[in-house]
Amino acid sequence: MISWLSHLGRSFIFLLQLLAALIPASSKLRVRLLTQQIWSVGNQSLVIIVVSGIFVGMVLALQGYRTLVTFGAEESLGVVVGLSIVRELGPVLTGLLFAGRAGSALAAEIGLMRATEQIDGLELMAVDPVRRLLVPRFIAVMVSLPLLTAIFSCMAIGAAGAHLIGVDLLGVDSGAYWSQMKAAVDFNHDVLNGVIKSVVFAFGVGWISLYQGFFAAPTSEGVGRATTRTVVLSSLFILGSNFVLTALLFGGL
Repeated sequence: MISWLSHLGRSFIFLLQLLAALIPASSKLRVRLLTQQIWSVGNQSLVIIVVSGIFVGMVLALQGYRTLVTFGAEESLGVVVGLSIVRELGPVLTGLLFAGRAGSALAAEIGLMRATEQIDGLELMAVDPVRRLLVPRFIAVMVSLPLLTAIFSCMAIGAAGAHLIGVDLLGVDSGAYWSQMKAAVDFNHDVLNGVIKSVVFAFGVGWISLYQGFFAAPTSEGVGRATTRTVVLSSLFILGSNFVLTALLFGGL
């Protein structure tokens, strides 16, 4: 328990240091580093997000149609798909995939810098490693995850995902699919709340992955443990905070 509380306190102190380093204006060097990190954590995660979005949309349309057709309500497939993806599956699954791919990569990268004494070298040269290494990566996570969530949702709902199965293969009317979805999915209540979820998930993934990498034991085994903890803790954070946010944003409690 004492060890757990110690790690918890150190993680909050680390978070305060990270947030304090965000305040100074970005220099040209930091902008360049930020661009590189957005490419690394965002663009490099695009393929798995797109492919996963397509197949999730297909499965959701297939299962939703089989359920709705028993009630003669197959024309409401667009509502089921739209609300499910925008409210829950889009932010949550994107966050989990992002944590498994980008979060683990960030923890391993920073952990290897610790193991090879690169971080110690920066400190000896009076260079703040938090501002130099961690801030661009944290901002890149905050920017990339909401955008990837939007891409995931579009691929799941659109012509390559649920629309392909529901309309093109199962025969649901295309006009009813889109019109009922448009009428049921509210931008302020559904879409923006999904964006809020993705921002919170990005905050948690960035915080956990950078903390685990920065304080990893300077050995290959320590880096491996930090990477594993990043995926596990990020997944638990996403699932737990999703319940809280759903209860608060959608009036579940």
